[in-house]
Amino acid sequence: MSSCALCELSSQDILWQDDFCRIVLLNDADYPAYCRVELLAHIKEMTDLPPAERSRTMKVVFAVEAAMRETIQPDKINLASLGNKTPHMHWHVIPRFEGDKHFPNSHWGEPTRDSEVPPLTKAVRDQLQRVVAERVECALEG
Repeated sequence: MSSCALCELSSQDILWQDDFCRIVLLNDADYPAYCRVELLAHIKEMTDLPPAERSRTMKVVFAVEAAMRETIQPDKINLASLGNKTPHMHWHVIPRFEGDKHFPNSHWGEPTRDSEVPPLTKAVRDQLQRVVAERVECALEG
């Protein structure tokens, strides 16, 4: 079996982690605050998880979405779980703005315009991390 990038220690900016999953900030120049929720175990599909772990995964994904909405107020948030290239369960949480280079299309498609999105400031990145942690902890308590 070939190595799996998501099974390795992440070189990305980790916003939150427990023994089940981690939330990484991808530092995408076109999509600041683009996060990925990565399961730590090498699981290929959501239906490979027991129901309680499926629910836990989605609680984390939704908590990241809520934190992102609160912190950076995007026009839309895209959620995606593909795994075609990396068959290891992970969810993309992608903030979208009407002026981004792909809107209203998928950010994986061809650009529709030139766009320069300002990078996250350290203050906003730190606020995002704080709010992500608060929302995830609250979601997992209930």
